[in-house]
Amino acid sequence: VRTMKQTEINKLSKEDLQDKLTEVQKQLEDLKMTHAISPLENPLQIRSARRVVARLKTALSNQEA
Repeated sequence: VRTMKQTEINKLSKEDLQDKLTEVQKQLEDLKMTHAISPLENPLQIRSARRVVARLKTALSNQEA
């Protein structure tokens, strides 16, 4: 999962945010499943993905308001 800076996220349109959010949520699910089966080499990837999801959700809610 590639970390996204807030400036990158702010440049995205509402549709792009939705697409990116579903994509990152899928990656997060996959990471969690893989980690449950056998430990990841870098478990901090899960934290990073979770934070990107939070940033995207925040940006979406800010655009709607």
